[in-house]
Amino acid sequence: MTNVLTWSADPAAEAVAISERLRALQRSHHAMWNYVTYRDAIALVGQDVDALYPEGTTRLPDDWADLGWLTCFCGPPASAVEAMRAAVQPRALDMYAPDLIEPLRDAAAGVLGRQRDAGFEVIGVEGAQAGLALSLLATVDPGDEVILGDPGYFHLPSAVHAAGARPVPVALGADTGFRLDPDRVAAAITPRTRAICLIDPVNPYGTAARADEVAALARLAERHGALLIDDVTHGPLAIDPQSELHPAVTLSDQAVATFSVSHCYGMAGARIGFLAGPRALMRGCLQLKAALTRLNTNPISQRGALAALHDRAYLDGAQRTIRANLAHLEETLDAVDGVELVVRPERGLACALDVGGAGASAQEVMVALFARRVAVYPGDGLGERAAARTVRLNLSNPEPWVMAHVRDVLGEAVAEAAGGRWREPVAALLDAKGTDRAARLAARIRAGRLDDGGPDHQEEDVS
Repeated sequence: MTNVLTWSADPAAEAVAISERLRALQRSHHAMWNYVTYRDAIALVGQDVDALYPEGTTRLPDDWADLGWLTCFCGPPASAVEAMRAAVQPRALDMYAPDLIEPLRDAAAGVLGRQRDAGFEVIGVEGAQAGLALSLLATVDPGDEVILGDPGYFHLPSAVHAAGARPVPVALGADTGFRLDPDRVAAAITPRTRAICLIDPVNPYGTAARADEVAALARLAERHGALLIDDVTHGPLAIDPQSELHPAVTLSDQAVATFSVSHCYGMAGARIGFLAGPRALMRGCLQLKAALTRLNTNPISQRGALAALHDRAYLDGAQRTIRANLAHLEETLDAVDGVELVVRPERGLACALDVGGAGASAQEVMVALFARRVAVYPGDGLGERAAARTVRLNLSNPEPWVMAHVRDVLGEAVAEAAGGRWREPVAALLDAKGTDRAARLAARIRAGRLDDGGPDHQEEDVS
């Protein structure tokens, strides 16, 4: 039976009336499966998806260097596993769970640099993505606008579409330090602006917002009656020891923050994250959550998350691994013409490579790497500006052979991609996605135009 993940269209569904928010989402290049995925690359290199993913799993075989999925491969912390095993008791399974146990609320607030009080509370969510979604559902109406960075986190624009609003991208580039620039945000604000989204550090670049930038964004939100949504999911891991995190909730009561244990703590399968902000808004988000999924943050995952958030030694070890892998990668890039770090990451577990100088698109390089058992993500899900030139890499795998394998095959893969072997297959795949943006990207790849879309690019109109 064909796995639902591989479906491109279902003719039988055409008779079913769907909502405008789903139609908008399906037209967006950020929507799941509209960008080039692992399964796309696996199919292009002639491998069997079902053999690589037996029984529908999502973990590649152990002899693959998986640098695309963003979960820390140093994890999960041993302390979290032990706590979850101890929590597997009948009483944890035969009742609906509390939203969060009190010690976990306190620990999550501590990560954000605030204490819970009459004006500030923490609730449980199914990963930071759910925190973003609930924040948007609670504050935006159909037709409202939400400002976000381009490039940026894969699934934030799709969450905006799902809430019925319109994403308004603000360009990130070398001239902004690859950070969200408050002046550009101010220029993008209109009477319909209801939220400003800050991904800090930026996914994929690992750049951290400066204190004055977060303060300026908070003032903008307060002045215009918008909510500042601050996703600090990658914040706990410091690559640059001098970098600092400045959660917006420490500066403004018109801000919320969300993070999870999925990425930095290697616990994506636990599906637990946190949303924090004004108590009244948090209560509203809980009402939305109850309406959609009940108040059911897994109690076993909660015990694991509590142990993880207290495990400083785990974070220290993960940071050492990421720093060592970044240094190894930088030496590798010295020997590969046309490929370089976009910017050196400061926090998190990932970095971004610019492959445009090699004369190959990110999608072609991705496929060439898949042919050599290296899995990465290209930039077409991250935004218009990163679409054709950017490849994102996870730096957290502690196995020495992983980065050594990347060093062995990267130059050969880039040369193969630049030679055009994968150009037409990739372009045809993008055409088959069925979106205007994918067709434009396919045309650019065929023509060898790997420009970033320009500073004045606006989100494709899907309304």
